[in-house]
Amino acid sequence: MRSMSSQPSTPPRRLTAPDIAARKGGAPIVSLTAYETLTAAIADKHCDVLLVGDSLAMVVHGYESTVPVSLDLMIAHGRAVTRGARRALVVVDLPFGTYEESPKVAFRSAARVMKETECGAVKLEGGRHMAETIRYLVDRGIPVMAHIGLTPQAVNTLGGFKVQGRTEAQWNGLMADAKAVAEAGAFAIVLEAMPGELAERITAEVPVPTIGIGASAVCDGQILVMDDMLGMAERVPKFVKRYAEIGAAIDSAIGNYAAEVRDRRFPAKEHTYAAAQPAATRKAGS
Repeated sequence: MRSMSSQPSTPPRRLTAPDIAARKGGAPIVSLTAYETLTAAIADKHCDVLLVGDSLAMVVHGYESTVPVSLDLMIAHGRAVTRGARRALVVVDLPFGTYEESPKVAFRSAARVMKETECGAVKLEGGRHMAETIRYLVDRGIPVMAHIGLTPQAVNTLGGFKVQGRTEAQWNGLMADAKAVAEAGAFAIVLEAMPGELAERITAEVPVPTIGIGASAVCDGQILVMDDMLGMAERVPKFVKRYAEIGAAIDSAIGNYAAEVRDRRFPAKEHTYAAAQPAATRKAGS
């Protein structure tokens, strides 16, 4: 009889969109962006949601905004993240131009993302004007995370990455956006770059979790761009707390490597393979 210690461990159950929706008003939802397998596997130990964000355009590929990202690129990164994550809900951003035209276009894009990445949900930007699309997707089996406030894909019409809802006169529109996407079936709403007072009001009045990024601690959860919080980027928004300085550590490590290569200190003997000794030589030396 096999001992209990030899039994294979049961893989953790992956969180689903309904699991996250049920966290409204409960334990805060921990979220980060992820773009590839290794860091996804690490973050998966700590996070409830991993977002394959179109921020990869800037963080990974060097673009100035999220606008240039293609659906193929999002799918490639989505596949990498789902291979690394075992427990967290993986959400993939629908990139600019792949869902705005019509609900049917959005469904084709979202269905392809779900099929080819095996993620658990998609995210799209926009408030009231995207409610019909969100409802269309949800009715056809695609969980949707909404995103209002600062919507980076609209950077060219917003005139830059600017805080939204600075004045109370703008609050009614953002409140209407939040209620519309919730009523349409979004299981959670990202609130980006808005005053804490507005985020608190939205969080209190919508029945689904709010996930803040630059929207204060009153939200039902938080998300940050992983590279920002790890200190990989030189400049980050005000709302980012740097939990490490990985960029400086990488710079130091590569600098030390380069110096040792130039000085011929690397590879040392312990990093070098020795030739096999002939059998006669081994016998004589034994």
